[in-house]
Amino acid sequence: MTENRHQMLNLTDEDVLDMYETMLLARKIDERMWLLNRAGKIPFVISCQGQEAAQVGAAFALDRKEDYVLPYYRDMGVVLRFGMTAKDLMLSGFAKAEDPNSGGRQMPGHFGQKKNRIVTGSSPVTTQVPHAVGIALAGRLQKKDLVTFVTFGEGSSNQGDFHEGANFAAVHKLPVIFMCENNKYAISVPYDKQVACEKISDRAIGYGMHGETVDGNDPLEVYRAVKEAADRGRRGEGPTLIETISYRLTPHSSDDDDRSYREQNEVAEAKKNDPVLTFAQYLTSLGILTDEKEKEIIDNIMTIINEATEYAEAAPYADPNHALKYVYAE
Repeated sequence: MTENRHQMLNLTDEDVLDMYETMLLARKIDERMWLLNRAGKIPFVISCQGQEAAQVGAAFALDRKEDYVLPYYRDMGVVLRFGMTAKDLMLSGFAKAEDPNSGGRQMPGHFGQKKNRIVTGSSPVTTQVPHAVGIALAGRLQKKDLVTFVTFGEGSSNQGDFHEGANFAAVHKLPVIFMCENNKYAISVPYDKQVACEKISDRAIGYGMHGETVDGNDPLEVYRAVKEAADRGRRGEGPTLIETISYRLTPHSSDDDDRSYREQNEVAEAKKNDPVLTFAQYLTSLGILTDEKEKEIIDNIMTIINEATEYAEAAPYADPNHALKYVYAE
């Protein structure tokens, strides 16, 4: 009998089933976007495949009514948990006027939705880190009980924005959770060519904050780490650096050919630890996920995605005269 780990974390069977559904929805939206891209219908895909467990496990540990998330471009699992819909994401992929992120102005993956406390990112990587620190400071000045959660890749952890943000947050004991989603490759550069230390979390001690590395393929382990970090932040004990170890199962983006820098047998080996499959196995072993329930979930998800795709493809583009709006003073 499999140990019931989620109950030890005070999660119900419904909670973990919801986690699984969110992970699977992210995966299926992502797969659909690749098909649409290869069919010439959407211009660009930057994938979440292989990182859904870290994203969803983390987002479940946060308060969607109080906390702010500042996701990086792969974080489909985070934004789905915080209230974005398949339709929202498809409108972004097709760059339509109703795209909630930017009205069709930005590339996919630049998530932003004020009503759901999702703070927009920009194309230069890691600029979201100091923004998360600033929001945490503003929350403290306004005496709000909020935590900010910001993600980035291991390649981004070498940017000045990360180091400046981490230092400022630690000095002022701000409630910021820095989560590095280490998927082993910064575009085409492997981890050992980017970073000399064994773990990204080793950097935490240099700033005087708590740091830990967890299995990014295990949503429950990520949930635990982020929940503890959020609790520390709310108690005034400062920021936390969490590193989640996973593997990017796709090329860096739809414009990348990963065969030029990694062996395909390495990718095939990593797929054996696909977090969507391993979490399904955990739920099945406890009798929470049955064949009937899984079919029901998949049928429901595919209906949602088909409707979202049809809606977004038929939706109007923004008026060309709108292109300069919000750029110059009127």
